[in-house]
Amino acid sequence: MTIAHRADAIAIVDDDPRVRQLLGSYLSQEGFEVFEAENGASLSSILHRRAIDLIVLDLLLPDEDGFSICQRLRANGIRVPIIILSAQAQDTDRIAGLMMGADDYVRKPFNPREIRARIQAILRRSPPREEPGGPSSRNEVVRFGPFEFNLGTRTLRRDGLILGITTVQIAILKVLVRHAGQPLSREKLAQVARGRELGAFERSLDVQVSRLRKLLQNGPSSYILTVWGVGYMFDPSGEGGVIRPPDLDAKLVGHPAIEHVA
Repeated sequence: MTIAHRADAIAIVDDDPRVRQLLGSYLSQEGFEVFEAENGASLSSILHRRAIDLIVLDLLLPDEDGFSICQRLRANGIRVPIIILSAQAQDTDRIAGLMMGADDYVRKPFNPREIRARIQAILRRSPPREEPGGPSSRNEVVRFGPFEFNLGTRTLRRDGLILGITTVQIAILKVLVRHAGQPLSREKLAQVARGRELGAFERSLDVQVSRLRKLLQNGPSSYILTVWGVGYMFDPSGEGGVIRPPDLDAKLVGHPAIEHVA
């Protein structure tokens, strides 16, 4: 039996098309799924459409520098690993990047093989991929509002009481909470949650999300936000509702993050 593994998705953010083409071509040949962006706005557009496993981010960009982008993503609860690229040799820049939330720092000019090695090292430290409906490899618990979701035992509690939740809803909730603050398209959510393309799952996905939203009801709204024209997103504030992608940054800044308990 052959088991198909999803390729890790890498976003390369650099205003130099030659850098994007060189690194993107190399990483594609190494088996990664590559997305290219020339600035922060293009990166936001990519993140609004799909889940990304790691971002390679140039420090000196014309509109918004890498420091600001990194800080903005972290403030919005987006925890995707980030490798900063920079031609600057000062240790102060490297330290500043790490303090802003970057996971690694590479000086230009670089060897693409070094970038690949650093990407692989960071992804190895990330939680391993699991069967969406199966138990987590570690007893990871996430808490938001009155809810507690244990990924190891696959149980959802509200104020200490266990709630009834299906295997499909567990898979969807796991994907959403692990990408909190990051909009996921229906296609991406279905692909990750069910391990295949959307296909016939399209209609049942919306039904399952609707049921999950009702299960996570907390007052007038829910923790699952509908991003108009994109798909769904887990919103730790619990405000729920419907929002357009351009309004996401203003909505998410200052919202509380999920509490992760190992």
